[in-house]
Amino acid sequence: MQSFKQLRKYCKEKELVATVPRMALVGDTATQFLATALRGEAIFRGFDLNLFEAEYNQVERQFLDPSSELYAFDAEYVVLFQSTHKLGEYHSMLADSEQVMVADKRLGFIASACQNPQLTGKKIICMNYPEIEDTVFGSYANHVESSFTYQVRKLNYGLMQLSCQNANLFICDIAGVQNKIGRDRMFASNVYVSTEMVLSVDALPYVASRTMDIVSALRGQFKKCLILDLDNTVWGGVIGDDGLEGIQLGHGLGIGKAFTEFQMWVKKLKQRGIIICVASKNNEETAKEPFEKHPDMILKLEDIAVFMANWETKVDNIRAIQQILNIGFDSMVFLDDNPFERNMVRENIPGITVPELPEDPGEYLEFLYGENLFETVSYSGLDKDRTKQYQVEAQRVSLQKTFANEADFLKSLNMVSIVSGFTKFNTPRVAQLSQRSNQFNLRTVRYTEADIEAFAADMDVIDLSFTLEDKFGDNGLIAVIIMKKQDEETLFVDTWFMSCRVLKRGMENFTLNTMVERAKAAGFKKIVGEYLPTPKNKMVELHYPNLGFTRVEGAATAQYMLDVDKYVKRDNYIEMKAEIH
Repeated sequence: MQSFKQLRKYCKEKELVATVPRMALVGDTATQFLATALRGEAIFRGFDLNLFEAEYNQVERQFLDPSSELYAFDAEYVVLFQSTHKLGEYHSMLADSEQVMVADKRLGFIASACQNPQLTGKKIICMNYPEIEDTVFGSYANHVESSFTYQVRKLNYGLMQLSCQNANLFICDIAGVQNKIGRDRMFASNVYVSTEMVLSVDALPYVASRTMDIVSALRGQFKKCLILDLDNTVWGGVIGDDGLEGIQLGHGLGIGKAFTEFQMWVKKLKQRGIIICVASKNNEETAKEPFEKHPDMILKLEDIAVFMANWETKVDNIRAIQQILNIGFDSMVFLDDNPFERNMVRENIPGITVPELPEDPGEYLEFLYGENLFETVSYSGLDKDRTKQYQVEAQRVSLQKTFANEADFLKSLNMVSIVSGFTKFNTPRVAQLSQRSNQFNLRTVRYTEADIEAFAADMDVIDLSFTLEDKFGDNGLIAVIIMKKQDEETLFVDTWFMSCRVLKRGMENFTLNTMVERAKAAGFKKIVGEYLPTPKNKMVELHYPNLGFTRVEGAATAQYMLDVDKYVKRDNYIEMKAEIH
């Protein structure tokens, strides 16, 4: 964790970063140091913030006044920080009959902000409420609805429920930060009484980091893959030397318990959709034996998407894993107990995250909890199938090597696609892919579920989603198109992104054929696409020219036009299973 001093230093290095998203910070206490910490943490992550900081204790005015500075600033992210202290002051001035409504009133205010038309398309990041144990009722506060403890806990629970109902609301769990670092470190009373600053200097980096975890995830910067060493990382001991019976695992007392619980955490990550891989210096047969035979192993071979056990370097094996998964190194986390191996990976694979694990395996989990490595802003039940999808992809790669030409291989896959508009069933997945897709993403515009629902209802938008299934299995929803009416003759491709897992299977041609058919049916003559470069989407720089689009001369950005009437259907080996409007 960075110190506040270091974060403040980063603020002087803003010339090192390129992108500058707009953020508004609105709070009911002094937020100057928090603003500095947020900017410093953003710069540490590779982007700066164009930050508007509202005046002290102006929350209600900023949100309720349609002409306020908040709305004039038009921020992409709005950080709302209403402190437990101010809430406590308000609570103490009320009669018992009114104190029972404190949480409900605060939730009503936040709900109205989420539904405010002036914040449509904005991401509201609301900090929750660290508890203050005032001991007015002691533990009996849990029985008294009007007690402050009861209201704070009700409020935090209500915030979670509210975030489930409003796709533009994201909860920054600073109550969890206090649980981790402790109340005495989170709050400094001597600083508070003289500055009205409720977050201590020590706590500011933690809060800024959690806030920027959410912003980074919303910007498509998050971890998708966990790569594990095995010996003394997944189990205690060295399987090649100690044998199956000699490695340390189990639910009883002793260090084996730490490794078992570590595996439980990894298993939960896998079930959430994180891709789990292995990179181990070992004989493959020996390395796989615990997964197959040890009674206390939580992880099984079916939990591992790519298993690399050989005598190559960890660097080479991680590069091989990256080629199979086709994701960026900056989406990967590598865990290894050996400091030498960690340093080798850090020095040779830029972008990969390699945490400095504690020497004591008993401390692995608490350390990793604090790192918050796998922040996300979306979750779909389909995520749990991701490991299987990558395992099946390895089978496709093996099959392709048996064919003399690509066309015969593609025909053999028996590919089919369901084409659909945006529905209540696929909206969560479409929004999730919008947040996650980086490489095959022509404009890299991020949309929430609320945004997707709005597109589905807009008569001037053609919305398309594509699944892909073949004889090996179902890849699920893998491509999304949003085309907006630009004028009576022209559709503008606002969004075109696709999963890199299905590259080189003709999906680009199939998608464009469908786009042209829908454009013709709606009476449009032209389709205009745009490429906005990012550090990650270089692979689609020539996407439109390669598909027969011509460059639009004089455009401020890289725009390309396709004449719908002159379009010749492009070859592919994908059958449309159904089209759902």
